[in-house]
Amino acid sequence: MSVLSFTSAGAKSTVAPKLPKEVFAVEVPNHELIKSAYVAFLANGRENLAKTKTRGEVSGGGRKPWRQKGTGRARFGSSRVPIWRGGGITHGPTGGENYKHNISATDKRGALRQALSLKAEAGNLMVIDSLEVRSGKTKDVAAVMAKIGAVRNTLVVAHETDPVFMKAVRNIENVKVVRVRGMNIFDVMNADHIVLTKNSIEEVSEWLGVKS
Repeated sequence: MSVLSFTSAGAKSTVAPKLPKEVFAVEVPNHELIKSAYVAFLANGRENLAKTKTRGEVSGGGRKPWRQKGTGRARFGSSRVPIWRGGGITHGPTGGENYKHNISATDKRGALRQALSLKAEAGNLMVIDSLEVRSGKTKDVAAVMAKIGAVRNTLVVAHETDPVFMKAVRNIENVKVVRVRGMNIFDVMNADHIVLTKNSIEEVSEWLGVKS
């Protein structure tokens, strides 16, 4: 496990952080569990907006196009049948489809442990003293992020969110700040860097630690 520690000013700390191994150093990652949790997160957040009209919902077509017999053409009762242009749609989305995937809370926590362990193993996990930026300026927060090397997609996990810091960070592209319980498998897996505050580590361990 390779974890870097920094002060709130962005200077590298000489004290190596002690992270619970049962959360940040899972020996055998279960990639299938990570995938299941990732797919479930996307599916459960999907908005069901697609809706097509059946032949009974399309306007028009009340009159029979031509008489039943004697024309030499196929019989039709409506111009809004699915095989006609402008007709209803057969087997299209109704807007009532259920795309949800069921996954237990235990599996969600297990997948997060796996994902955090992979990030720690890859050296993409960082620990910082705190998120306090006295100036409250975006450029100062960006400077701290640059100093610690969090220059791409960065997920900041905090014990509690400071309003001044949140106001300063919201205009920084590719930086997302969440509280510990707000972590999800999608954000963790898509983050190039994960920054944890020292106060958040204990809460992460309490939430994701393996309970006997």
